[in-house]
Amino acid sequence: MPNIESLLARMTLAEKAGALCVARVVVGEDGTLWEGTPSESPFGFTPTTELLLERSISHLTLMNAPGVRALADWRGAIDARAAGSRLGIPVSVLSDPRHGRVRNTATALSGDGFTSMPEPVGLAAMFSAELVEESAAMMARELRAAGIDVALHPMADLATEPRWARVAGTFGEDADHATLTMAAYIRGMQGPDGGVACTVKHFSGGGPQQGGEDAHFERGAHTVYPGGRFDAHLAPFAAAVDLGIARVMPGYAAPRGLDAEAVGFAFQRGLITGILRERLGFEGVIITDFNIVTGMRLPRLGIELPVRSWGLLDLSPVERVGRLFAAGIDQLGGEDDPGLIIRAVEDGLVSEQRLEESVLRFLREKERLGLFAPRVSAPGLGAIGGREHVEIAERARAASIVALAGQPLGLTKATRVYAEGIDPAVLADYATCVPSPEQAELAILRIDAPYEPAANALEGAFHGGSLAFTDEEFARICAICDLVPTAIDVFLERPAILTGLPGRVHALLGSFGVPDRALLDAVSGRVDVPGRLPFDLPRTMAAVEASREDVAFDTDNPLFRFGHGLHWRSQELA
Repeated sequence: MPNIESLLARMTLAEKAGALCVARVVVGEDGTLWEGTPSESPFGFTPTTELLLERSISHLTLMNAPGVRALADWRGAIDARAAGSRLGIPVSVLSDPRHGRVRNTATALSGDGFTSMPEPVGLAAMFSAELVEESAAMMARELRAAGIDVALHPMADLATEPRWARVAGTFGEDADHATLTMAAYIRGMQGPDGGVACTVKHFSGGGPQQGGEDAHFERGAHTVYPGGRFDAHLAPFAAAVDLGIARVMPGYAAPRGLDAEAVGFAFQRGLITGILRERLGFEGVIITDFNIVTGMRLPRLGIELPVRSWGLLDLSPVERVGRLFAAGIDQLGGEDDPGLIIRAVEDGLVSEQRLEESVLRFLREKERLGLFAPRVSAPGLGAIGGREHVEIAERARAASIVALAGQPLGLTKATRVYAEGIDPAVLADYATCVPSPEQAELAILRIDAPYEPAANALEGAFHGGSLAFTDEEFARICAICDLVPTAIDVFLERPAILTGLPGRVHALLGSFGVPDRALLDAVSGRVDVPGRLPFDLPRTMAAVEASREDVAFDTDNPLFRFGHGLHWRSQELA
């Protein structure tokens, strides 16, 4: 194992600059490296070998979701390729969440063989730190087995703005409960049974998005603090630092209402160096959110990602790089051009000594992760989706479902059920499927929390806008409820407005990304349903619009309060 300081001393400026870039990559379905030209890739990415050997980049972020075996094979291929570089610096592989339901190439990848789990906000709905930690340790084992070293999560943001499209990735609205849940998650992920480096984001709190708009887009460029609650949003990040979090990612947004320049958080020295480094004592790696220096074109998808340097769009990319390193940033997320960093040094915007401070931090991280030691081929790969992991997931799914109103259905195999959003093959194990409500004895509907359609595929992946059903959709749902006793499960990726349903349905549930079988076990009374809401459910959109983005529990007279849950007892346990 090399001496870290001596390794740093041998690095050229170009190698240091490459080390400070975190490039996006795609993985072939058979585990091969992407080596085609950028024009052949749907993402326009640079060939992997060029990144590793010509640009000295040793941090790669995955942007697609092949199977876990393909991921493990790919990891072996990039390790072998990186070993052929001049210094043989090992690669760190980074990834957004991979165990939940939400699939958004900008924020999360689901499926691809990993054990299916509820979204993070569903972990908060369990109200069990012990089960959260056990679940996180299981997920960490699977990530490392597939070759992923760095988790670009958890989100320590507070869900105080219910319209925000990222609520599903948070641990809810209440600062104390979110912090406790996050702490358990970090212990499980980074603990001795996992060993994944976690990245807490979006420092110093991405929850209070103005109007609920998302900071990936210019209309969501600002966080706001009409209630003066900046410190409340900072508190979970301080707790994460105390727990030994490996990495921190500042948010895109430029704050309004603070004694600070209205530029993106990552560009603010007072925040990054003054608060995060000096006041909170953070010593790990600070990585920017992606596309904060340059934009990115997705040619085959017809999408162009904007540069997200809000408040500094008039600067050149090199000038942005200078501002970021002056603020205290260590790595540039989603950037694969080390030349920008080299030019910033040549222009006197950042010193090579300053770059070395950042390089040393991530070399130490690689050392802590054991990346300099020979890697065992696909360790523990067989455990992914295995009985032990599935059992943990089953307990987590059941514990995350919230019974909002009503009571379980009495289902038998002979019960005629009309269903929406449920696989008929799964329902057939519980009841008899019929094609219309008129033919049914009961109905079961699985529906998503409402959101407004977006202009393009990229924006469409961020579910924002109104939390209320359209008049047409609400009337359609009510017509079914009036015709036949109905159970409704709502995927609460955001705090949906369900006013008018509790007195009309036989059963109303909220879930956070569970498979049909888990939902049917719950709604039929086969399992205990102990989950509790991790946020308020507003009564009206008028109450949402009148609330303050940074203040928890600020909607007037909510329909259901934080912590609500009827805790159905299973028929077998009663």
